[in-house]
Amino acid sequence: MAILDRDRRRRRRKRRLVYSLVFILIVTGFVWFLKQRSTTTIMVVTHAEVEAGVENPGLSPEGRIRANELLRVLGDVNVTGGLDAVFATRWRRTQETAEPLSYLVNKPLQIIDPAEPGKVYELLQEDYKGKVVLLVVDPDDVQPLVAKFEGSEGLTPIANREHDSIYILSLPWFGKERTLQLRYGRPYIGPQPDAVE
Repeated sequence: MAILDRDRRRRRRKRRLVYSLVFILIVTGFVWFLKQRSTTTIMVVTHAEVEAGVENPGLSPEGRIRANELLRVLGDVNVTGGLDAVFATRWRRTQETAEPLSYLVNKPLQIIDPAEPGKVYELLQEDYKGKVVLLVVDPDDVQPLVAKFEGSEGLTPIANREHDSIYILSLPWFGKERTLQLRYGRPYIGPQPDAVE
């Protein structure tokens, strides 16, 4: 009788162990699944002010001030891990705007071609899903990129001298995409109508 009781207890312990292991595997798989499906955050910024009258211009002194302000604003944007990637176009003005942040977060500055928003979309969806990334582009490139990521289609056109906006696209794995617009640095003041005397 004692041997039968010991066998039953052993079988019960084995069953409990198997159930526990199966439960742990299911929970681990579920957590992994949710982590793979987390929200991707893409911040799109136009380059800062540039030198006048130069082919492929770099940043002007005002532009360097704005790039440093961008560094201050976005330097610790993700408290747990910072930016996961920093992208710019082939133009010097976008690279010089992005370099301070790239240096701070110790991530290489990667070059994208915003003329092909589909390729940019694929790159970010495949390699940076669930991450926080920054794209520094020309003003003309903002609307097509935001539209490709299914962000707000109601963006107002951006003037070539408008450098104070940060567009934040939140792309959850489930639910509605959101686009936020923030301002930083010295505000852009558009063309003013002639003063009436």
